[in-house]
Amino acid sequence: MNKTDLKQRLAEPRAVLAPGIYDALSALVAQQAGFEALYLSGASLAYTLMGRSDIGLTTYSEVVETLSRITDRVDLPVIVDADTGFGNALNVQRTVKGLERAGAAMIQLEDQTFPKRCGHLDGKSVVPVGEMVGKLKSALDARRSPSTLIMARTDALAVEGMEASFDRAEQYLACGVDVLFIEALRTPEQMDAACQRFGARIPLLANMVEGGKTPVQNVAELQKRGFRIVIFPGGTVRAVAHTLQGYYASLRENQTTDGWKSRMLDFESLNQLIGTPELMRQGKRYGAD
Repeated sequence: MNKTDLKQRLAEPRAVLAPGIYDALSALVAQQAGFEALYLSGASLAYTLMGRSDIGLTTYSEVVETLSRITDRVDLPVIVDADTGFGNALNVQRTVKGLERAGAAMIQLEDQTFPKRCGHLDGKSVVPVGEMVGKLKSALDARRSPSTLIMARTDALAVEGMEASFDRAEQYLACGVDVLFIEALRTPEQMDAACQRFGARIPLLANMVEGGKTPVQNVAELQKRGFRIVIFPGGTVRAVAHTLQGYYASLRENQTTDGWKSRMLDFESLNQLIGTPELMRQGKRYGAD
């Protein structure tokens, strides 16, 4: 499935599962696993680029550069977490134009104040609804292709309550966005309420964060509720970090990687995964050894 196909795919009742990625290698492995779409997580970029929390430290240029490397390596549609758009409505236009050029299939914008923070951390605040409406309209005006989808995320539930978050979502929907994301729904009942109100009118995204505010469920359960996109944005980094803890502890203790051979790729296997043999064949075709 490519970027153009994503819009058509979302018209189907079957939910799209998009795993979190943070660089070209994680994107490549996810594509080889058979996923239909990918989610470039802002939190995961903060975790991996800086070893820091998701508290608004990631910049526009870092997201664009990372996305460019990913779309150069894989051909799956990439949903991109663009945080607040990195500024006001004019910054949002620059962000949308840059991410679209870099190959984004869908661009997610949220209504938090800046600096923003992870949607499952406490202490969030949101901009006035009119300001967010202006930013969404600017985003829709900035995109060059209708195949580039705009997702509106609201974090208002934790700040203003469920009804206020739904009222915001109504206004964002009226702007003409393609997808809605009501962040950090806390109970199955809240999830059902969101789907009952919006699910028949626009694709809704469910965000599965291990240890977060929203109950983690599988795709079949979420699809039955009425969600059409499901992301596990930070699970990849949590799995990688857990593996690295074990690997480094073993190496430090044993002074060798022998004990980890069954849990890692060897030199040849990694080269096969990243396509080294094909790259070498291309080099010979052009006389580049």
